[in-house]
Amino acid sequence: MFPWQEASSTGVGSHPGEDHLEALRVVFGEAAALPYLPELPARGVGADMIGRTAALLVDLPVEVQPSGWRLAGRPGRDHRRAADHLARDLDGLEEVGHDYAGPLKLQVCGPWTLAGAIELHYGDKILADQGAVRDLTASLAQGVADHVAEVRRRVPGITEVVLQLDEPGLPGVLTGTVPTASGFGRLAAVEPWRVEESLKLFLDGVYPIVHCCAPALPIALLRRSGIRGISMDASLLRRRDDDAIGEAIDAGVAFFMGVVPGVSATLPDIGVIAQPVIDLWRRLGFAPDRLASQVVMTPACGLAGASPSYARAALRACAKAAEVLRDDPASGLQTG
Repeated sequence: MFPWQEASSTGVGSHPGEDHLEALRVVFGEAAALPYLPELPARGVGADMIGRTAALLVDLPVEVQPSGWRLAGRPGRDHRRAADHLARDLDGLEEVGHDYAGPLKLQVCGPWTLAGAIELHYGDKILADQGAVRDLTASLAQGVADHVAEVRRRVPGITEVVLQLDEPGLPGVLTGTVPTASGFGRLAAVEPWRVEESLKLFLDGVYPIVHCCAPALPIALLRRSGIRGISMDASLLRRRDDDAIGEAIDAGVAFFMGVVPGVSATLPDIGVIAQPVIDLWRRLGFAPDRLASQVVMTPACGLAGASPSYARAALRACAKAAEVLRDDPASGLQTG
């Protein structure tokens, strides 16, 4: 059912530092079951989540203003810089992963978080204009499809592309808490059906997942949209979410569980790291032999704020915690 092997782990996306080749070597070494194309926001403008994804937009160039990213009349320096960062990353991926065979994960900012972050030419954020949101979503879907095709061309051994849509702003979009460009108001809540329909544009030719490390993750909405995996911070698990999580698992949705901090910290015993996921699975009553296939272990969020040594250690801890799920998920802490 899933494109990765049992006991898989991966990262959320971002890494510390500015050396993209070193980041790729770490990823392919420590997250070998499901490597990914890392993002290095420390490189500056255009390497951040918004700018990096905006570089993929088709016929919608962007630029940086004092207030942040904004649509532009034509591609300028900021747009080219973002595209150059991504081009170098793809060159590095081709170099490091030239003989790789297996699934690969790509991360892009999702349409709703992007619409809440980029401003129109003159006025408010794209999110304030339903027509502009539709144009942005269509442009992003085409740009992502082109990006996926380019990655497949450069690394022919890829068996499946796991496409991660980063949507940290989605709960705010649905509840109407996204601030206007001025900061003095809030943009109107978006109807759930609009979100569902937009996500369907990103389902073809990939294994689509949504990552959101914010509370109030709309699990049922994501399941209805056809998204096949949900990436979340395991520390935010609440019993009130059990029904929605259980329905998603029963429908075959995979869960990418963030089990170690994304910033430098003292990592606990491997069994302790795995325990919240084991507890959830036991509470929901699913067969233990499904756990290591349907759950992928990850850090709780990106690793851009961590030290390079911690980033490596965090990915290694996730890989070992994933083995706990496979080897003896029913014994919990005793396997640590």
